[in-house]
Amino acid sequence: MLRPVFFWLKKFISFWLMPLPFCLTLIGAGALLLLLGRRMRLARRLIAVGAILLLVFSNRTLSVWLVAPLESRYPPIPELRAGEPLPANLAACRYVVVLGGGHSNLAGVPATSKLSTSALGRLVEGVRLLRALPDAQLIVTGPGTAPMPTHASVLARAAESLGVAADRIRLVENVRDTEDESEAVRAMVGSAPVALVTSAWHMPRAAGLFRHAGITVVPCPADFVGRPESQFHWMDLTWDADSLGRSTMAVRENIGYLWVWLRGKV
Repeated sequence: MLRPVFFWLKKFISFWLMPLPFCLTLIGAGALLLLLGRRMRLARRLIAVGAILLLVFSNRTLSVWLVAPLESRYPPIPELRAGEPLPANLAACRYVVVLGGGHSNLAGVPATSKLSTSALGRLVEGVRLLRALPDAQLIVTGPGTAPMPTHASVLARAAESLGVAADRIRLVENVRDTEDESEAVRAMVGSAPVALVTSAWHMPRAAGLFRHAGITVVPCPADFVGRPESQFHWMDLTWDADSLGRSTMAVRENIGYLWVWLRGKV
């Protein structure tokens, strides 16, 4: 009974620790104090700190720097050319697990267009691996809210449109987060090795939770968002919304990893 309460409490607290809400809260609190004519020095400091942090999190170079430690933890699976042997650990996998990444319920568009950028990147990588593993099954995960289709079912339809046979796809739908996904997949595959596909920035936490659940994992990161250029460009010093989003991913994942680490889950 307490688990759903902790789940939503975790979501509520983590929301306010994300860069944009956190910075806006500081700026808003400072503006309110100025409006009330109280603690003027504190008010100015709150506004200044909030504005500076917002600039930091929105900078291209700094956002890449924040996400790089997460995305560099596990190397991507290289090109799998026909006729060449697969890496031994990947060849042993009989399941390719693609973790959910969100979708919209926009009517009249194909399933591939409903998927978020992260979900589509994960699924494409999963399908690529599945083609190199003809005996493997695809497991897709993700919940939903009735009467709308679950995220897992949208992923499954998208996979079919990309050429995966329906009888090779298995769905995990009654899950809320990565921890639930690891437990559900464990119940489905036992200790069999799986190729785990998720966004590179999410992989350290996901791989840790799956291993804690007793699953032999081959990390297969996808959806890399921190792609530093080989040469410096003046645009790297600018600010944009994509960089703020990249920083938010890094902050969220580090907080999430700390939470599961404190609970002994990784």
